[in-house]
Amino acid sequence: MLKYLFAFTLILSSCTGYHLGGAKPAHLSHVKSIHVPLFENDTLLVRAESHATNSAVDAITRDGTYRIATSGTADAVLEGRVTRVGYSQVRSARLDSLRSEELGMDITIEWVLRDARNPARVLEKGKSKGSTRFFARGNLHVARTNALPDALRRASESMVMRFSDGF
Repeated sequence: MLKYLFAFTLILSSCTGYHLGGAKPAHLSHVKSIHVPLFENDTLLVRAESHATNSAVDAITRDGTYRIATSGTADAVLEGRVTRVGYSQVRSARLDSLRSEELGMDITIEWVLRDARNPARVLEKGKSKGSTRFFARGNLHVARTNALPDALRRASESMVMRFSDGF
């Protein structure tokens, strides 16, 4: 009997630190919904602003901590800007070190989460980076264009983690 009582108390104590709900930061506890207007683009990448906006909306939806809302009903507004894109050689051709076979793409998004009722009040801000790799065979422009959504998705997930989980 004592063995069962001990097992029962062990089971109950294993759930003591758990609580229902998200783990969002305390200063964002009043925010339930976010409006995401079209991001801005400081790079020469075509349609990077629309890909970045879609990636941010997808990341917020997947995370589930906040809802996406219109500008009139949102508690906060997420403004973003694609500020930098960089390429680096990951792997070169075996006989020609100047000819790239695999490239890396790094993208930086600067973002600000503002209070929807008082836009001068900044709730959170930061820079998020995303990177991906792609092969440089055939048409390099098409390869870069195809790699863009993946790098922006990674940057957006990093951004959403900052204001939904606090890190």
